[in-house]
Amino acid sequence: MNYFNFETDNIKALAPTLDLITEATSILRGDANLEISGVSENVEQQGDIKIHTVEILNDLGAQRLQKLKGKYITIDIPEIQEQQETIATISGIVAEKLKTLLPNPLRRNMCVLVIGLGNERATPDALGPQVISRTIATRHLFRYAPDDVEDNLFSLAALAPGVLGITGIETFEIIKGVTNAIQPQAVIVIDALSAASITRVGTTIQIADCGISPGSGIGTNNAALNKQSLGVPVIAIGVPTMINTSIILYETINNLLEYWDNQYKSSHPKVDDKTIKYIGDKLFQSFKGNLMVTPREIDQLVSDVSEILAASIAQAVHPEANIDNYRDYIR
Repeated sequence: MNYFNFETDNIKALAPTLDLITEATSILRGDANLEISGVSENVEQQGDIKIHTVEILNDLGAQRLQKLKGKYITIDIPEIQEQQETIATISGIVAEKLKTLLPNPLRRNMCVLVIGLGNERATPDALGPQVISRTIATRHLFRYAPDDVEDNLFSLAALAPGVLGITGIETFEIIKGVTNAIQPQAVIVIDALSAASITRVGTTIQIADCGISPGSGIGTNNAALNKQSLGVPVIAIGVPTMINTSIILYETINNLLEYWDNQYKSSHPKVDDKTIKYIGDKLFQSFKGNLMVTPREIDQLVSDVSEILAASIAQAVHPEANIDNYRDYIR
């Protein structure tokens, strides 16, 4: 049960920066689970894996969710724990969904460009670069030795553009320049996301066909990477690796109130959005209210998820790659 009115509480203000579409729809629907005009939703289950597809159909749905029109596929995955069988199964499902968003059919001699956003020096933000480090680029083979390229390979290019603070160049400028130069048939962008629930960190993969605005989940304004800005289809893949402390505070108080209700069956002090804001300001004043946290096991989590995503992309692009042999197509 939620003890706050999402229409008025301060968590509502976070809706524009929520990276995960399922969290945005949940907040907008509220406890009554009301339908959202201009939005269609479908949920399917494959074993332990839940797949939630949200499609924003029109401007009304986009305005209400404050997201771009398009299809968003959210895949809730079980705990990985370095199990190769689990990694293979998840990668196959992600590849299957990714294929539905890529151009069909893919042209063998026109590359798919994979972009890994983030800072490789900061583990919670290193998901994109780690996926690139596992991806085997093949575009140069088609360019310089086309007769020697085996039939099981398609053209794939990979780039980790780094971050502005290290390169001194806006990420968009790098990606736009490379896209203009090599003219890919599609761009796949991987980025670390922020979540509005602790349970989603490292357990959710989101794929969207409307591109991405890097850094939106942590309040930074960067140029959007989408079909309008790059001129080719852009598919975004993201995984939450961090959470805002304001959300942790909200969930803590919400669970405390629920505990009081169940344990003592009596009234408890009133807690509203002003109370939460006051507590947050006091606790996080040294960070100006903007503190992100990440799990202790983040190194292993990012490593496992990067393997899943690299394997998924290989299976979606190369015609003979599958869950049994994907390791032949990645590093």
